[in-house]
Amino acid sequence: MAIVKPFKGLRPPKDISKTLASLPYDVMNSDEAAQMVEGKECSLLHITRAEIDCPEGTDIHSKEVYEKSVSNFKMFQEKGWLVQDSEAKFYIYAQTMDGRTQYGIVGCAACEDYKNGIIKKHELTRPDKEEDRMILTRYTEANIEPVFFSYKAVPEIDAIVEGIVKNNKPDYDFVAEDGFGHHFWAINSTETNKQIEELFATKVPATYVADGHHRTAAAARIGDEFAAKNPNHTGNEEYNFFMAVHFPDNQLNIIDYNRTVKDLNGLSEEEFLEKLNETFEVECMGEEIYKPAKLHEFSMYLEGKWYKLNAKQGTYDDKDPIGVLDVTILSNHVLDNLLGIDDLRTTTRADFIGGIRGLKELQKRVDSGKMKVAFALYAVSMQQLIDIADTGNIMPPKTTWFEPKLRSGLLIHKLD
Repeated sequence: MAIVKPFKGLRPPKDISKTLASLPYDVMNSDEAAQMVEGKECSLLHITRAEIDCPEGTDIHSKEVYEKSVSNFKMFQEKGWLVQDSEAKFYIYAQTMDGRTQYGIVGCAACEDYKNGIIKKHELTRPDKEEDRMILTRYTEANIEPVFFSYKAVPEIDAIVEGIVKNNKPDYDFVAEDGFGHHFWAINSTETNKQIEELFATKVPATYVADGHHRTAAAARIGDEFAAKNPNHTGNEEYNFFMAVHFPDNQLNIIDYNRTVKDLNGLSEEEFLEKLNETFEVECMGEEIYKPAKLHEFSMYLEGKWYKLNAKQGTYDDKDPIGVLDVTILSNHVLDNLLGIDDLRTTTRADFIGGIRGLKELQKRVDSGKMKVAFALYAVSMQQLIDIADTGNIMPPKTTWFEPKLRSGLLIHKLD
């Protein structure tokens, strides 16, 4: 069963919560981060992207940048921009997008759960990206940003959350510049916090990494590192745990994650369409954008026209959690077999576009001449993600896109 525990959150006063909160470090580059902090001296980006406060051209992975993160983190606390709660507690973090709100429990997951498989993953991680987050955690001795987890919904937890939300004003409540709402409650009842911890321990056999595989892996490795340095290690120290927002699976929607390709691998448009007909039922839909409406249906944009592609029987395996995925069908029968792209992790001929940007972005990329063809996919379901994680399988790269992104800075977990 899952270990999820309350903690003494480090968080901003209400009046600066919107200004301090930021998008995750990895959805922007240094120039974009610098633009985002203009007029915002208390933005968390001064900690998570501290290169913006270093001389231009400073290596973002240099010791100077990490030390700047530490000094800024210390300064934020000294100025009262981040204040630690006196008692350990759980928190509710809710997000609203397109009129729909999802409610998560913020608590500390156990590093041991990640190592023993109770925290389940569906993506591979890259050591270099793990190392970057490990270094920041090592320097700051804190989980500066949360990871995004899910779990199979538990009615008793839902009822607790509903009661708190209905009967209490949120500690933070704002709409960010992207139009998404963010709402936050601290759970101050000792009895309620104990009840939530017990419900996870008795009703939740596993949790699932939705977004943040590298931060999760880094947190587990840091836990081992800190434990090895502590001759009096007990397993109860804060470094044995890391901050995660746990959302029930039935409240989450995964957004489509689409592909564009620079060329047709030497094929003419006519030859390419002819070969597609071997594995798909191909129908020209004209110039109007067409979005896939069901599993195993794709849309394609080529030479100013949209096409509907329905995968033929035999191109997928509904009994295989990987073989049933539309990304697998597209990768095997189009990107690899026809276009010669056999490794999406290393190719320079393909690009990935999150569905939040809309299918107009696919059309724009192709019409600009930068890309030759674009493919839109039907979004993966939470059940498919869970099935893959439960069977120990790994999804193909760039399969899931969760939105809205968690805002960083509403809570920080200190490891000391």
